[in-house]
Amino acid sequence: MRRFLNRFLNLSSTDKQLLLQLEHLVGFTPRHIEYYRLALMHRSKPEDVTSSNERLEFLGDAILGAIIAEYLFKKYPTKPEGYLTELRSRIVRRETMNNVALRMGLNKLVQYNQNDKGLSRSHIFGNALEALIGAVYLDQGFETTRKFILQQILRGYIDLDTMESTDTNYKNQLLSWAQRNTRVLTFETIDEKSEGTRKLFTVGVMIDGEVVSSGTGYNKKDAGQVAARNALEVLGI
Repeated sequence: MRRFLNRFLNLSSTDKQLLLQLEHLVGFTPRHIEYYRLALMHRSKPEDVTSSNERLEFLGDAILGAIIAEYLFKKYPTKPEGYLTELRSRIVRRETMNNVALRMGLNKLVQYNQNDKGLSRSHIFGNALEALIGAVYLDQGFETTRKFILQQILRGYIDLDTMESTDTNYKNQLLSWAQRNTRVLTFETIDEKSEGTRKLFTVGVMIDGEVVSSGTGYNKKDAGQVAARNALEVLGI
């Protein structure tokens, strides 16, 4: 207790405030505040991009996937590999993680270039959540990270029953429709431009060689999902 108090007193006022916010967010007292400070630093903010959260995001993404995989493996002992893979994909996908991050209030802590209006509409907060998981792992070890993911994230913000019954992979839905109806379906990149510090992609859905819809996103995968969702609406599927 005395060691923690001494460490707390030696922190800057900014780090003291961050520590208190993190305690509320993660459910424990962080030991090494520098990991968390880095986890909340988007690459648009520092002059040196190596001082951003991208490496921690890489680490957190891998740990998140492994822990969710173990959880689903034990929860659904009779389900086949394909079912478990699809459900894990729905849980860890960028859209889900971004929604969780926003509901947790993580967007209030992330440091990014707020003059770039497009960033707040992207998935940077979900990416920061993955980086936060990486920070928790480095700071606290595997078991605390596992507890944080299962209790604070999965049980706190994800409805597995709804996720099981709702298919939000619009590209898969559209592909299944095309196969049933013997239609030729392709996704084509229509446009690529810079918006602030990031690239914005526009992807079109082509059915039998004709564009039926398009969608935009900060990577081709997300743009393709938006385009597929729009195509489902256009086709009345």
